[in-house]
Amino acid sequence: MDFQLKTLSIAQAASEKADVLIVLVAAGSGASKDALSALIAQARKAGDLQDKAGKLLALYRPEGCAAPRVLLASLGDGKPASVRSAVAAAIGAAKGSNPRRVVIVATEAMDAAAVGSVVIAAADASYVYGTTKSKAEPRTIRQLVVGADDAGALRQAFGEAAATVAGIELAKEWANRPANHCTPTLLAGAAEDLAKLPNVKCEVLGPKEVAKLGMGAFTAVAQGSAEPLRFVVLRYHGAPKDRAPVVLVGKGITFDTGGVSLKPAAEMDEMKFDMSGAASVLGVFRALGEIQPAINVVGLVPACENMNDGRSVKPGDVVTSMSGQTIEVLNTDAEGRLILCDALDYAKRFAPSAVIDIATLTGACVVALGAVRSGLFSSDDSLASALSAAGDEAQDRCWRLPLDDDYAEGLKSNFADVANIAGRAGGAITAAKFLQRFTSDFPWAHLDIAGTAWKSGAAKGATGRPVGLLVNYLLSESRKGVAKAGSGKAPKAARKRAGKARTS
Repeated sequence: MDFQLKTLSIAQAASEKADVLIVLVAAGSGASKDALSALIAQARKAGDLQDKAGKLLALYRPEGCAAPRVLLASLGDGKPASVRSAVAAAIGAAKGSNPRRVVIVATEAMDAAAVGSVVIAAADASYVYGTTKSKAEPRTIRQLVVGADDAGALRQAFGEAAATVAGIELAKEWANRPANHCTPTLLAGAAEDLAKLPNVKCEVLGPKEVAKLGMGAFTAVAQGSAEPLRFVVLRYHGAPKDRAPVVLVGKGITFDTGGVSLKPAAEMDEMKFDMSGAASVLGVFRALGEIQPAINVVGLVPACENMNDGRSVKPGDVVTSMSGQTIEVLNTDAEGRLILCDALDYAKRFAPSAVIDIATLTGACVVALGAVRSGLFSSDDSLASALSAAGDEAQDRCWRLPLDDDYAEGLKSNFADVANIAGRAGGAITAAKFLQRFTSDFPWAHLDIAGTAWKSGAAKGATGRPVGLLVNYLLSESRKGVAKAGSGKAPKAARKRAGKARTS
């Protein structure tokens, strides 16, 4: 989608050529003399437009408007979540007329948070997947114009939001692909394509290189599949080389049968989404390549399938991780932690400022938090607070769960240093406790996105979470780094790319 930011008042928006004009109506909006504002006031006075966020009133060819269709959408309390609700409802209604150009304007001045919410909500509501369809349904909305009182002041926020959308949609694209269209090799190819972006580099390791590194846990998961594993190393350099990077580790199980501990057949097709953590890492790098923030980031993606054949790892097998710790595999369907533990150990070589792993790890997290918040676990209070704040700001929320040492009791093994599962109780926590064993050298956080990475049922599809959370966190860390370096501004290239989306 082509995003544009323009300086537009309500009166100017009424003259703007568009297939649909969406007006976000704030509660208690002041009266203005222009025709459209007067019409809005009359509708509110008559009770035809309620103040609850997302309530709509459709108008056809109202006098004084160039757009044939006008949608009035209530903003409710005007908070970012309410802005998203209003925009999602309005775009959903607008799609019925197959508009190509949509203009969105608000009755009151929008701040940076509101503009970001408008862009991301509009993109989400209009997203269409079509890669594996013979006749792909086109995205009808080709251009979205956001009108604001002072476009110049919102240029950076608008550019960052547009770049975040690009990242979210890349994550959706790869998570939505069926497993035969998203093998470890193809996923690694998508990562290599990101190296075309400024300051992004990519290296892909195959089975021989991974075996040489001693990644016995990762290799064990992959050995039952005909598809060769891939280990992706992405690097984004936006800050001086001596600044420690943030490392993102994304679980890349491109299909998960459960292995010998076979999953039930019902809804097993959704196990194509088990690489959503990896997809989110690719999405973050897509956004970083557009925004060019002053930060260094490393992305690690262990990618493989968890399949069955005569070579598959078996319950009771003991494997040796890259760290040297031995692991008793009690359940082959607890494979995500096995590939992540080797990637976490690999992360040590970057002397990171923080390591964040992202994984569709446990059904227990879905039971605990549903599809609203991702599970957050961390050994570092400062990192946990920063991620939680970034999630709140991005409307991509998480919830911190405990890591008491008592939870690790169930991971004890008579035959190895640790077992890969404990009992059913507290399953999301015991999974995190397993990963924590491999993170003693750096501040670490784990995001369990099993409940938030995709939707089931009629709305089945990837959500692109937690790309928004991670991008917000990295931009916040970038600003902190710039401030510590004694500069009030980001590098010139970064400022330029932050406003890459067209403005006027």
